[in-house]
Amino acid sequence: MTETACDPQEVRKKALAMLARREHSSDELRGKLTARGFPADIIDAVLSGLDREGWLSDERFVEAFVRARAERGYGPVRIRAELRERGVDDGVIATHLDMRDPAWLPRLERVWTKRFEAKRPTDISERARQMRFFQARGFTTEQIRSVVERD
Repeated sequence: MTETACDPQEVRKKALAMLARREHSSDELRGKLTARGFPADIIDAVLSGLDREGWLSDERFVEAFVRARAERGYGPVRIRAELRERGVDDGVIATHLDMRDPAWLPRLERVWTKRFEAKRPTDISERARQMRFFQARGFTTEQIRSVVERD
């Protein structure tokens, strides 16, 4: 490790460069800085400082992540799982991701129309195929049924 790698200013500079490209969770940013060989104690100090200064925010990360993934057609179950993988606290996730929000239905309807051309399943195998697709996308069974089984 070089001398600049142990310098807190270098760690801060690298962290800010990553945050300038997109929001990161604290754990995600910690992992990226660790992978670059920076010492854990300096990383923790820098991340604490960035959090105090408002540059790093798990809440802001969750808001942006939920919005982006929902716009790409993913459901709340999958989004919650992906946030957990990124080390976000369940309390923060619950604050910004409502599994029962009625806004998920129009999103599912748009994905269904695009993927299946709004064609209702005519047999059990087609119904199962459509339901599997939406389960993989992260929608709840209740949400899926309200769109796929609608008369």
